[in-house]
Amino acid sequence: MAVNRMFRICPSTGLSYHEPAEKLIRWNAVAGVVSLLVGGILALLIILTRWQAVHLLPPDWFYLVLTVHGLDMLVFWIIFFEIAVLYFCASTLLRCRLAAPRWAWTAFVLMVAGALINNYSVFRGDSSVMFTSYAPMGAHPTFYLGLILFAVGALIGCFVFFGTLVLAKNEKTYRGSVPLVTFGAVTAAIIAVFTIASGAIILIPTFLWSVGLVDHIDSLMYRTVWWAFGHSAQQVNVAAHVSVWYAIAAIVFNAKPMSEKVSRTAFLLYILFLQLASAHHLLADPGLTSNWKIFNTSYAMYLAVLASMVHGLTVPGSIEVAQREKGFNNGLFEWLRRAPWGNPCFSALFISLIGFGFLGGISGVMMGTEQLNLIIHNTIYVPGHFHATVVIGTTLAFMGLTYFLIPTLFRRELMFPGLAKWQPYVFGLGMCGFSLFMMGAGTLGVPRRHWDMSFAGNPLGYEFPGMAYLMMALMAICGLAAIVGGAMYLLITVGSVFLGKKIETPGFAYVRAKDGVAPTTRPVEVAFETHGTNIGTAGFAAPGTFVLAMVFLVAFVLYYFVNWKYLSTVWPLS
Repeated sequence: MAVNRMFRICPSTGLSYHEPAEKLIRWNAVAGVVSLLVGGILALLIILTRWQAVHLLPPDWFYLVLTVHGLDMLVFWIIFFEIAVLYFCASTLLRCRLAAPRWAWTAFVLMVAGALINNYSVFRGDSSVMFTSYAPMGAHPTFYLGLILFAVGALIGCFVFFGTLVLAKNEKTYRGSVPLVTFGAVTAAIIAVFTIASGAIILIPTFLWSVGLVDHIDSLMYRTVWWAFGHSAQQVNVAAHVSVWYAIAAIVFNAKPMSEKVSRTAFLLYILFLQLASAHHLLADPGLTSNWKIFNTSYAMYLAVLASMVHGLTVPGSIEVAQREKGFNNGLFEWLRRAPWGNPCFSALFISLIGFGFLGGISGVMMGTEQLNLIIHNTIYVPGHFHATVVIGTTLAFMGLTYFLIPTLFRRELMFPGLAKWQPYVFGLGMCGFSLFMMGAGTLGVPRRHWDMSFAGNPLGYEFPGMAYLMMALMAICGLAAIVGGAMYLLITVGSVFLGKKIETPGFAYVRAKDGVAPTTRPVEVAFETHGTNIGTAGFAAPGTFVLAMVFLVAFVLYYFVNWKYLSTVWPLS
């Protein structure tokens, strides 16, 4: 028997919002932004401590703040937003009712409870074990319990997403195969299931150890399994933000991928190989063979790198093709010069793509080489790399998508539109400088985890060159600029959602589930339906993008071999 469900048709985009899905997307996004707010405040304290001229916090407070910042930013903010993206890609893009809304709300409650419990555990003062929480360092049991509850909630959210895909298939709410953006979300969800399973394998025994039911946690075993969770969680982010890239390209330009089959194959490579990059955190660990390290971080990981390079070519390539179809054909780069740089959706996408590729991607491959890893392992280069991937790549892409969701999902006019035009530049360029100078300081040996790079008061002190202090100062200045950009984003989003002028839209329309949602004029929705797209097979359709790709390749090769030259300077020490 068919069940009546309520859908809302967005008049400006034609997207179909199922009422339970719409509410869940909103609340997950809001919870993510709250986590971003807390993490951003703590980021300010960390920057002012690592800036040697200021050195704000004492060591106990520094490690406490660093722990909460890492978890709120790398886990809670991003995964809350990713669950919202999953529901959007399954229910809204496929015009389908959300499967099991009660389970989805249960997932949300578990995630909120887990985040609150984990934050409380650290702020109470006895769980300053940082994001990695390496055994035998022990945290309060509630630290692990909070992470477990959050992970269970996220896993349920993934299953609701998969169930919605099954409903959409059975009820035939879409034509052909799922849109590419939804396919990317499927990739993220599959990797998420692997990630959460890895976390359960190690965090549940560690929780039992914290309450005294398990006698011992082997530190090498912990690190090996934990990084299957810790690094793979960031691979979920990569798949999710690449999907957002394709979505924004469709929203802003009505762009379609240059070859949908190639893009889908690249997502498949993510599923098969991306998690193997976790091994680059273990290259200095004893007990793991060189054969295992080299295979995981070289031959296998290169296939994941190939996938990212494909996306890095086809996303701007699809934009170039769409722009050239509009008549921007003069020279190699008129399509780029005439792009809507004042649209924060686009500017966030482009800075995210360039920063992720040139800073995060190149540095990640360098770190994934066993020999080169030794010269930057556990230096501040490492957080420089993952700020380039997770913050410039993922967070900035999510910020760009937010500017589309505020009027279409929250039905509010954007407040401070002039400020919104500048926000991606302030945040994105500030974070680019932050990551770049952090990696420069790490190349000079500045430690990743130590509270005081001067080692003042230690019997075996070490004096870094003056350039290292300069790099850290420039890092801090750029970091402060990025925090200003983050504050601009929070002001715009929170102000718009709660105080912005409401956009009047037609009420919910009752539509039988078996009939799906009746098609209407859907200017944006049609852009997501990219089935069979194969642009430019008869000629060279995106020459400007190809030139940019060659610039990237030259930078990649030069930086890679510069690091081999740098490594050669330490060989005489052996």
